[in-house]
Amino acid sequence: MPFEFRTLNIPDLILIEPRTFPDARGFFMETYQKTAFADNGIPELFVQDNLSHSSKGTLRGLHYQLDPCAQGKLVTCLTGEVYDVAVDLREGSPWFKQWIGIYLSYVKPQMLYIPPGFAHGFCVLSSEADFVYKVTGEYAPAQERGINWNDPEIGIDWPIENPILSERDEALPVFRQADFNFTYNHK
Repeated sequence: MPFEFRTLNIPDLILIEPRTFPDARGFFMETYQKTAFADNGIPELFVQDNLSHSSKGTLRGLHYQLDPCAQGKLVTCLTGEVYDVAVDLREGSPWFKQWIGIYLSYVKPQMLYIPPGFAHGFCVLSSEADFVYKVTGEYAPAQERGINWNDPEIGIDWPIENPILSERDEALPVFRQADFNFTYNHK
């Protein structure tokens, strides 16, 4: 199989390790295969790809879109290194308000699947990073929301201090004032 799938402490988050085929020229790997992903609990069809290029210390997030425009995301770091975070915002979930953080780097190719109902963000640890994410829904600006990156109620342990933020991300509300409408559906 070209991928190894592993659930994390929040079981709906899935870490994917693609098999690489190195040779003298470099390496080859598959980054997505619909059947393999569906067989491992990722049935969504991706409809849009996004790429961000960021410098060291940049933090993007925590972002999400409201239902019915919520997005599942398949994220990876193509160059550099990032610390990637997903926060469960699904009312009724046993993991509600809990977060997972994982280092993603070009050195060890991995991908993280984040289903709809999670806030997502990442910070750049290397001099720069290219971060790619496939999403299951198109960008819907009217449904875009977020939570402040350093919300004390969520308590994410970011590996950087004083990140570089956009004006929009600086103004995001804390968890208690955030607008979200996700419900946990046990599979």
